[in-house]
Amino acid sequence: MFRRRSSDAPVADDPGQAPGFTADQDSASDDGVRTRPGLTPAKGKPTPKRSDAQSSRRGPYLPPSDRKTAAKQTRQRDRSDRARQQQALQRGEEWAFPPKDRGPVRALARDVVDSRRGVGEYYMVMVVLLIVLLVLPGTATKMLADAVVVVLLVAIVVEGYFVGGRVKKLAAERFPDKSTKGVMAYTMMRGVQMRRLRIPKPRVQRGDKI
Repeated sequence: MFRRRSSDAPVADDPGQAPGFTADQDSASDDGVRTRPGLTPAKGKPTPKRSDAQSSRRGPYLPPSDRKTAAKQTRQRDRSDRARQQQALQRGEEWAFPPKDRGPVRALARDVVDSRRGVGEYYMVMVVLLIVLLVLPGTATKMLADAVVVVLLVAIVVEGYFVGGRVKKLAAERFPDKSTKGVMAYTMMRGVQMRRLRIPKPRVQRGDKI
């Protein structure tokens, strides 16, 4: 009735070890710690508490609780946006231009005006001289100042007319699908500004071919 166990049958090393489990099934990790199949190795650090994990997460944006703080943040944000736009305007980035300065036709008008030396850009200097003449006593001086004003205005208008006409002609050739409405006045206003004070800044030198 009782059969003798064969000597070839595996013998468990540990009495508490489950039948059929051998020492060969144990595996060793890279750091020398023996692990068993199906056993998740330790992470090497303790699991954080739920409160710590929640505090480390970025929560949703909460607006300021009072109007004073909200207004202060709005002013700071507007000031930062204006500074960024002004820097982009100085660099010549078109997205920062005012609407009146945008478009290829307005860029062409600026290049044409900036590539030449005109009478209009000395307008402010002339105005200062005229003020000096007007404060000096004497009828002859005032008559001279009036004559200079008339001559200066006529020269600026004539120059603006011819330069604006050239811009419209070039724009019709290069950008036939773009409107040239208002480009004459835009050219004239650009021409009466001192070169160093022009915004956007000139991107061409005097004498450059446009």
